Amino acid sequence: MSEPKLTALPQADSTNLYCKAHLSGMGHFDAVWTTCQTAGRGRRGHVWQNAPGEALYYTILFKEPLADPACLSLASGLAAARALEECFGVECALKWPNDLLLGGKKAVGILCEGFGGAFVSGIGVNLGQSEEFFAAAGLPHGVSVAGHLGHSLPPDAPRRLAESLSRHFIQDADLKAFYREGFSPLRADYLPRCVNLGRQVWFEGGEGVAETVDEQGRLVVAAEGGLRHVLSGEVSVKGIYGRV
Repeated sequence: MSEPKLTALPQADSTNLYCKAHLSGMGHFDAVWTTCQTAGRGRRGHVWQNAPGEALYYTILFKEPLADPACLSLASGLAAARALEECFGVECALKWPNDLLLGGKKAVGILCEGFGGAFVSGIGVNLGQSEEFFAAAGLPHGVSVAGHLGHSLPPDAPRRLAESLSRHFIQDADLKAFYREGFSPLRADYLPRCVNLGRQVWFEGGEGVAETVDEQGRLVVAAEGGLRHVLSGEVSVKGIYGRV
């Protein structure tokens, strides 16, 4: 098997869509990245605001079977947190199921999709945008790495972060175990980072206090009538993104 490739694109409509269009010519763990994405999407059709030159848009392709594709966004959150910590020395938190926070604000969004028997994980990272950018875009709870740190990032920051992401996806022992076994090998590192836990949460069909994330990657909520196991969907968390 050939070595995975990491390809820089001048721009893309969407790095996920690029992988879909070039699926036959790409291999397992091949990845692409750009700093200009013209038609990015988040979960449930949400539009990802383009910030040319100020963000990293990265997608990695999985062509070999995954034990539990439903948990790929959780695994991707951990890979992104480790890469950001490695490159910039920041402390990252995870909001189940697919956001990464810096100082309580959203810095990373993740969109995982499947097509043609393969899966992709698309990761958008706010690197250099200003507070004014987020205000103008109607995203008061967004933050960039530079904004969080209080200083600009070097020009090679997107490339270094893309390289770090691929390295963690390919080399981390617990991520390799996740591909074979599902979420359980990641749980020990995921739980301390998860901001949902111990807080009031609202999900489709109910609310309660999030107690843990179980071995299957489900958010376990103590709700009226007993424990609820939430597998997917939008989850609001008290104290996060202005929810009170």
